[in-house]
Amino acid sequence: MPIEQIDTGTNELLCAVEQRVATITLNRPEKKNALSDFLTPALRQTLLDLEARSDVGCIVIKGAGNAFCAGGDVGGMGGGGAPDNTPKPTTEERVRTLIHKQETLTLRLADHAKPTIASLPGVAAGAGLSIALACDIRIAAASTFITTAFRNIGFSGDYGGSWLLTQLIGPSRAKDLYYTARRVHADEALKLGIFNYVVPDEELSDATLELARQIALGPPIALGYMKENINRAITSDLRSCLALEADRLMRCAATEDHKEAVRAFMEKRQPLFSGR
Repeated sequence: MPIEQIDTGTNELLCAVEQRVATITLNRPEKKNALSDFLTPALRQTLLDLEARSDVGCIVIKGAGNAFCAGGDVGGMGGGGAPDNTPKPTTEERVRTLIHKQETLTLRLADHAKPTIASLPGVAAGAGLSIALACDIRIAAASTFITTAFRNIGFSGDYGGSWLLTQLIGPSRAKDLYYTARRVHADEALKLGIFNYVVPDEELSDATLELARQIALGPPIALGYMKENINRAITSDLRSCLALEADRLMRCAATEDHKEAVRAFMEKRQPLFSGR
């Protein structure tokens, strides 16, 4: 099956679809794939576009070169840009703008209809770490490390990292990583549950693709409901989650994918899911 290259509107973000896996590459290796005014809007739009594609069963987000994403481009944070006579937005306006940016990136990624994998060849820092945390699964090279990084530039954190990290490792450990901004290397991140898998550096690409293809070949409707169930479990009570599970299971029971899975089981073969 040929690889389909998706036009993202910028060379700073690449996207390709092959065998039901969409691979998004953050492509600013000279800046350790730091976010920019071109890369970030393209990422938002690409995630939105991929939701509607029935030929995509899993999304991989990776970084070009030896980094995943260094977060915001610190070099562009020092002011300069708008001329002095341009009215500056109020704090309230800036808050509303950031909320919108966060909801259309981190929240969109966390709630995405497709399973998502962050593949980390190297550092994930600041908002880059938040993007990785918003993915469903994280697989990292052995040389990778993460850092919250915000304290180093006098920021408190954004893009949901404090919430996402707390869900994974608890408030005490999350505070440690935010207060100190220390580097957490791959072996520790694996023990803490931040990473799902750690593999030798040279095996990262193949291991990521193998995992993504395994997920992408699954029943799309059921996988989407699984994600919804687990996301709801973080914020809701057992009774509500039981009701959601019952509803989603009965919806799965009415799908062609369920019927195909039963036939395949009886015939001792692998099922071929169609998303119907």
